Amino acid sequence: MMQTQDETRTRTYSWTSPAEHAALLAGTGGLELLRGMAAGELPPPPIMNLIDLSGMEVEEGSVTFFLDPQEFHYNPLGTMHGGVISTLLDSAAACSLHSTLPAGVGYTSLDLNVKFLRAVTVDSGRLACKGGVLQKGRRTALTEARLTDSAGRLIAHATSSCMIFG
Repeated sequence: MMQTQDETRTRTYSWTSPAEHAALLAGTGGLELLRGMAAGELPPPPIMNLIDLSGMEVEEGSVTFFLDPQEFHYNPLGTMHGGVISTLLDSAAACSLHSTLPAGVGYTSLDLNVKFLRAVTVDSGRLACKGGVLQKGRRTALTEARLTDSAGRLIAHATSSCMIFG
């Protein structure tokens, strides 16, 4: 039988109501909204608090998220769970599109194609996940995101198709 440490870890976090974000979408352009979040003037969406995002940079057509790997991101193998990595990639790719949209125009991810290249642990250092818009039409867009570790090594890559509506 496997012996385990009898050390329990806890984590507490809070978030702002998602209704507050939804209300902002009608009257705020994507670039303005995302820049407000990056500057701390607007609260981040709940997912950012859930995964403990440590910052973001925003420019039109590109968004970069930063995350310091923590034990609570781990899977049973002792590395960051692929779902956390996919969440970072999806967020950076989709928010990059959002940064190009005017107030009242929304979007949703239609798919996410992820390629995992390296494992992530707390020793990987701060991760940077940079998204960008590859092609944007009237109703669809193709976006991508690249996740790198503190040494600049590519950890994972994703492409995403998004539907634009509004």
